Amino acid sequence: MLLHTSCSFRFQIPDPTPFVLMLRPRSGWQQWIAKEEYKIAPRVPVNEFTDIYGNLCQRLVAPSGEFSIHTSAEVQIPDEIDREPGAYYVDVQFLPENVIGFLLPSRYCESECFWQMAMEITEGLSPGYDQVAAIEHWVRDNISYKPGSSDLHISAVQVNEKGSGVCRDLSHLAIAMCRSMSIPARLVVGYCHKLEPMDMHAWFEAYVGNRWYLFDPSQPHHKHNGYVAIGYGRDAADVAVFNQFGPPVYPDVNKVKVRLIKT
Repeated sequence: MLLHTSCSFRFQIPDPTPFVLMLRPRSGWQQWIAKEEYKIAPRVPVNEFTDIYGNLCQRLVAPSGEFSIHTSAEVQIPDEIDREPGAYYVDVQFLPENVIGFLLPSRYCESECFWQMAMEITEGLSPGYDQVAAIEHWVRDNISYKPGSSDLHISAVQVNEKGSGVCRDLSHLAIAMCRSMSIPARLVVGYCHKLEPMDMHAWFEAYVGNRWYLFDPSQPHHKHNGYVAIGYGRDAADVAVFNQFGPPVYPDVNKVKVRLIKT
């Protein structure tokens, strides 16, 4: 399918403010960027770089006054989410070096706290994909998804105690449980077709069967594809669509749209 994605931000900047943006999806084996547009007003010098996870980042200093960012893309993706029940667990000693880092605890995913819980949830299942699917289903059934309920980042331990959260929170909990069983897992941020309410979305991927597979504990009815990834990282600290430095500023316009062009 071919999707059109777009996002628009507008800020009122009191003083020149450094930003690092992460708003450009990149082509890969699960998505192809057919067309792209990136507008910044007023125009300022921009330096683009690739971070340690391969994400495309843009570095700039926003001037005082009104500052706006608009991006859009046409993205070709498969019609269906790639699933592989039974995909095998990859022993740690055979993992690629660029995957090993996704086994470790991180700021919002305290995997050292979840081994017993994860083992109980996955009891009797084949190691690998089936365990991850069971964790995804458990989080979906036991943690309430409440979009827009908080702008504050909370950790997997706090999500489990609270029993509710936004999309990234549910994914953080699932990631922590996967890592507790030595299954690499990473957070993904991007667009999701037919998401309600529409906004940037977060899901997770787990590495089994020698590749990454997509899981989304907050979207039980999303059976077909519709995902466009912008950023990958250990948790939300790595994949903010914008980081601003200095006295905090917040967008007074924040619009995200996804529409189907053709199947």
